[in-house]
Amino acid sequence: MIRITQLKLPVSHSQEELRKKIARSLRCFPDDLSYEIIRQSLDARHKDDKKFVYTVDVAVSGEKKILKKVHNNNIMYTRKQEYHFPETRKERSCPSPVIAGSGPAGLFCAWYLAYAGYRPLILERGEEAAKRQKTVEHFWKNGMLDPDSNVQFGEGGAGTFSDGKLNTLVKDSFGRNREVLRRFVKAGAPREILYQQKPHLGTDVLIHIVQTLRRQIEEMGGRFRFRSKLTDLFIKDGRLNAVEINGSEKLPAEICVLAPGHSARDTFQMLKNRGIHMEPKSFAVGLRIEHPQEMINQALYGEAENTYLGPASYKLTHSCQNGRGVYSFCMCPGGYVVNASSEEGLLAVNGMSYQARNSRNANSALIVTVTPQDFPEEGPLGGIAFQRMLEKKAWEAGQGRIPVQLFGDYKKHRASTEFGEVKPCTKGDYVLSDVRSVLPEPLGNSIEEGILAFGKKIEGFDREDALLSGVESRTSSPVRIIRNPRGESNVEGVYPCGEGAGYAGGITSAAMDGIRVAEWICEKFKNSL
Repeated sequence: MIRITQLKLPVSHSQEELRKKIARSLRCFPDDLSYEIIRQSLDARHKDDKKFVYTVDVAVSGEKKILKKVHNNNIMYTRKQEYHFPETRKERSCPSPVIAGSGPAGLFCAWYLAYAGYRPLILERGEEAAKRQKTVEHFWKNGMLDPDSNVQFGEGGAGTFSDGKLNTLVKDSFGRNREVLRRFVKAGAPREILYQQKPHLGTDVLIHIVQTLRRQIEEMGGRFRFRSKLTDLFIKDGRLNAVEINGSEKLPAEICVLAPGHSARDTFQMLKNRGIHMEPKSFAVGLRIEHPQEMINQALYGEAENTYLGPASYKLTHSCQNGRGVYSFCMCPGGYVVNASSEEGLLAVNGMSYQARNSRNANSALIVTVTPQDFPEEGPLGGIAFQRMLEKKAWEAGQGRIPVQLFGDYKKHRASTEFGEVKPCTKGDYVLSDVRSVLPEPLGNSIEEGILAFGKKIEGFDREDALLSGVESRTSSPVRIIRNPRGESNVEGVYPCGEGAGYAGGITSAAMDGIRVAEWICEKFKNSL
């Protein structure tokens, strides 16, 4: 197979034009080849001549002859590599593995364990996706929070109510990244996610996909129990003996995969009480910022709208004078700022988009890294205490509604009283307030400096009526559950997994970690035969 890189075409090109470009590069006829797009990225450096840049794998007869006559560093021989789950026997005498959490880590761990014949039991504290969606929408409309089924908890995990980004910076030499994307496509995702530079699904698509994955797991022998929270572990001689569900039901278990998500604060407390080794982890906190999407498009594309490209996205970083760094995170083109709270009296926000990304605003988190030195208490749960402190202030600033402040007022340390041209796009009620008062001074100053710096990179980013809302406190897990080289915690049979355990940072990397944990479990029982 031949791989071609740096293949450039105008963004308005057709599939036939791409095929002809490939054929010209290889000096063959278009009908003599088949190809697969491996990568598509955008080159928008010249706004009047924007191009897609492709990497493609081509199957054509006479590959060796073609490579001899084509002298181009961007054309080379390649061998197709596919991920293969390790060979394993289908029947096991061990009890069904218990998986706590049905986010991407738990779902993908369950899928591959079911595929290997292990018949996993998946415990999920929240509701199945369709019911969860109604519960979340009810909360956004009426403010009635369900602490166990909300934006953070329920089938699909926190990523279900997000932009559904599928890109990851995790280095992957085993092919798990592409395997995750392939599994999503087979569950109903558009095939384009296999090669787009910044693939995304959107909340409306993700809800259907996680339900399809659940049905596939059930068809292979897996079982799901919703409204079923892991509330305790029973340990004997350093090994897992049983788990407790909902504070009352005791279930024998040799294997428990901990994939609770980054907001399972009560679960982390239980693990600490049971002596599971954990450590505090640096993460990042900040605010959401909203701008008109057309303004972002104009700045990055040179036009207010482009049919072929969709709404523009950005990624920005700045090193502040106080030594901290501020950066954009989870940018949602054409998205919404959502109330992502999961505890009464505390308020957190996140960003969300639907597949169409067609709201009038772009939003992004602007966040600053915090370390255990910033936390109000020592120990593995210090980061949780820090999050709760900020979320309590945010709840008080908005009296349970999302507090919103114009950037011009943010700079002057005063509450906003009226909007400018930019109006909020939110899910959940909002109120004009003093958002800056929620943040410790070093973080508030860093965000102001960052926005002013970003205004020099994207025209209008620092406009006076840009909207800030907060607090964005759930960017990643504040703890890491320690695991050994075999994937287990200090208690044999307990496998920390995914973003909540501190080993991932988004939908794709969490799913990849779920596959990795499934491999470890299969390897454990393979060696025990």
